[in-house]
Amino acid sequence: MEAVIEEPPMKTDLTEANAPSRFPIWKRFFRWVAIVTRSIFGFFTIVVCLALVSVVPVLNLLSLGYLLEASARVAREGKLRYGLIGLSQFARLGTIAIGIWLWVLPLRLLYSFWQDAELIKAGSQQADQLRLFLSFSIIVISLHLIWAILRGGKLRHFLWPAPIRFFRWLSQEKNGAGLLQKVKDFFGRIHLVDLWILGAKGFAGAAIWLAIPVLLLMAAGSVANPGLSFLISLLGGILLGIVALFLPFLQTRFAVTRKFSEFFSIKEARRLFKKAPLAFWLALFVTLLFALPLYLLKIELTPNEVAWLPNLVFVLFIFPARLIVGWALSRALRRDTNRIWVSRWTARLAALPVVAAYVFLVWLTQYLSWHGSFSLMEQHAFLVPAPLLGL
Repeated sequence: MEAVIEEPPMKTDLTEANAPSRFPIWKRFFRWVAIVTRSIFGFFTIVVCLALVSVVPVLNLLSLGYLLEASARVAREGKLRYGLIGLSQFARLGTIAIGIWLWVLPLRLLYSFWQDAELIKAGSQQADQLRLFLSFSIIVISLHLIWAILRGGKLRHFLWPAPIRFFRWLSQEKNGAGLLQKVKDFFGRIHLVDLWILGAKGFAGAAIWLAIPVLLLMAAGSVANPGLSFLISLLGGILLGIVALFLPFLQTRFAVTRKFSEFFSIKEARRLFKKAPLAFWLALFVTLLFALPLYLLKIELTPNEVAWLPNLVFVLFIFPARLIVGWALSRALRRDTNRIWVSRWTARLAALPVVAAYVFLVWLTQYLSWHGSFSLMEQHAFLVPAPLLGL
C-alpha cells in the first residue's frame, strides 16, 4: 500500500509534449499533435475500461479505487494531468484493441462466406475450401496479432508483420523471461490490488456516512401518515445535504493519507475549506451537478447485454468531478493562511442552493427510477460509478 502512496508521479504523454527539444519546429508540432492525440485516446480508453469493470460486482470497487487514487494524486501534485494514472498503458491497450478489431473483420467476412456456402449446399467443395481457408487465416492472423503485441502493440506493428525480425526473435534465447518482465512492467505501475483495497475502504467510509440519511428517505416512503412521512423525508434530506457538503473532500483526504479516520475529520475539512473556499464550492458544484444526469439513465431498466453503456456515461461524468475535487484540495493544502471572510461566506451561502437542489432531485428520482425507493442507495457521486441494483 505504501508503494502507491509514496510512488513519484508518473510522466504522462502530456508532460513529454511540454519537454524542450532540439528538433525543428515543424517536427515538434507534429510530435505534439501525436502525443496529444495519444493522450486523448488514452483518456477515453481509461473511461471505457472503468465502465467495463464497473459492470462486474465486487470488481467494480477497482473503478472507485482508481477514481479515488486519481483524485489523491491531483491533490498531492496540484495538476489535473497527474490524475490520469497509467495513461500511456491505457493508450497502448486501446491501440491493441483497435488492431485486433481490424484484423478480426476479414475473419468475420470469411466466416459469413463459409456459412452462406454451407446454407446453399452443405459439404460442397466450395464450402470445404472456404472452411480450410478460414482455418488457415485464423492461424496466420492469430500469430500476427500475438507478434504485433509482443513488438509493442503500436498501430504500425499491426499493419506490418516484420517477418525477418520475427524469425530473429525466435532464434534468441530467454525470450520467455523477457516477455514476463515486460508484462510485469506494463501492469506494475497501476497497482490493481492496492486500488481495489482503496476502493473497498472508500466505499465503506462513504456508506457509513450515507446509511442514516438514505435509510430515512427510504423509510419515509413506507409511512402511511403524510405528516410523519414529510418530517422523516425532511430530516433525511437535511442529513443527506450535510453529508454531500463534506463527503467528496473527506474521501479524497482519505485517499491522500490512507487513514480511515479521515472520513470523520470534519474539523480538518472545515480548516481546509477556509483556505480555498471558492475552489471547494466549484468542486462541490461540479460533483453534484455531474451526478444528477446519471439518475435519468435509471428511469428504464437497462438490459444486461448493454449494461456497460450507461456506465460509460457514469464514468465520463464522475471522473472529471473527482479530478476537480483533488484540485480544490491541493489549493487548500498549498496555502498557509485563510481566505478573507467575504469569499468564505460567499462559498458557504452559494453551497446551500446547490446542495438543496441536489437533495431534492435525488429524493424525486425515487418516483422516477425503475427500482423505486431502493434507487436512493445508488449515490453515484460518492459510491461506485455504476447502478448497483442493475448489476
